[in-house]
Amino acid sequence: MAEPASHHILSVLVENRFGVLSRVAGLFARRGFNIVSLAVSPTQDERLSRMTIVVDAESTPLEQVTKQLNKLIPVIKILELSPAEAVERELMLVTVKATPEARSQITELAAIFEAKIDDVGHESMTIQVAGAPEQLDAMTDLLAPFGIVELQRTGRVALPRLVRRRTKLRAVSSPD
Repeated sequence: MAEPASHHILSVLVENRFGVLSRVAGLFARRGFNIVSLAVSPTQDERLSRMTIVVDAESTPLEQVTKQLNKLIPVIKILELSPAEAVERELMLVTVKATPEARSQITELAAIFEAKIDDVGHESMTIQVAGAPEQLDAMTDLLAPFGIVELQRTGRVALPRLVRRRTKLRAVSSPD
């Protein structure tokens, strides 16, 4: 399923320094831009961090956002990732009511989504599921009838899809 056109996914490479997150978030807040999702983590280079920022396109002209981000000294590189050209994932932990009669149904549902049951109590279960945002939405919709007790999502992380060359097949002649 394609990302709704009302969002932009920005992958921002920044210096891994104290205060960078607050400066970037402050920029969005001062300009009245709506952040839909924000995830930050170190990269393979300990001097850098990657921020994946999903912004509401209707309230945020993308060109204005990137110009403002580029003015921040700790920003190294900004990429806009279209959903078709990105691999994006999110993690969700959800605690759902689980009567003894419902446990097998919840377990089967978790298996369908390749989710992991992380904790089991007398009256509830906590499930961990990672996937595309649409998969997490679907899992949430299917768990809702059981009764969701608590739910936490990480926000999206995304990287550009890898470029692949098409391999040309050639005929191999067989020795006679």
